[in-house]
Amino acid sequence: MSDTPAAPQARTDASSAPARIRPVQDSNLPAIRDIYNHYVRTSTVTFDEEETDLAVWEHKRELLAETGLPFLVAADADGGVLGFAYAQHWRAKSAYRFSAENTIYLSPDAAGRGLGKALLEALLDASARAGLHELIAVIEPTAAGASIALHRRYGFVDAGHLKGVGVKFGRTLDVLFLQKSL
Repeated sequence: MSDTPAAPQARTDASSAPARIRPVQDSNLPAIRDIYNHYVRTSTVTFDEEETDLAVWEHKRELLAETGLPFLVAADADGGVLGFAYAQHWRAKSAYRFSAENTIYLSPDAAGRGLGKALLEALLDASARAGLHELIAVIEPTAAGASIALHRRYGFVDAGHLKGVGVKFGRTLDVLFLQKSL
């Protein structure tokens, strides 16, 4: 039995059992890759323009485990991945060791079920337990209004706005920085 607090849960729909938020498992990585690659192909929420392969996610899981940072999934009753969240160090320099960028992605068919909220709550708790002091959300504002609103509801404040720093699908894109002290 784990000594960690009960994980937040979100309803997967009005009539089903709640989704469970838990640490990532190796078997979740193909689904995580697929969720992420959906956004690479269809959206500006990520500035990646080429799909990632499984090795990228295996390396990320290994790195986060080595550094003690959280990598979580929202799983349905059958263990299917509905979304994921993680915190990775903001920069490689040691002075940044208490600051991390948070990331949350949901399966396209899992949106609107409270999973983003549940993942963010769990990530905030896990990040504080990991010793982080600051979380930074990096969000492309035209594609992720719901994400901006969610982060602000949880106490993230505006920390900067970079204009025209990305180009994807022929569009010039901004980046909004939101920050929360833990």
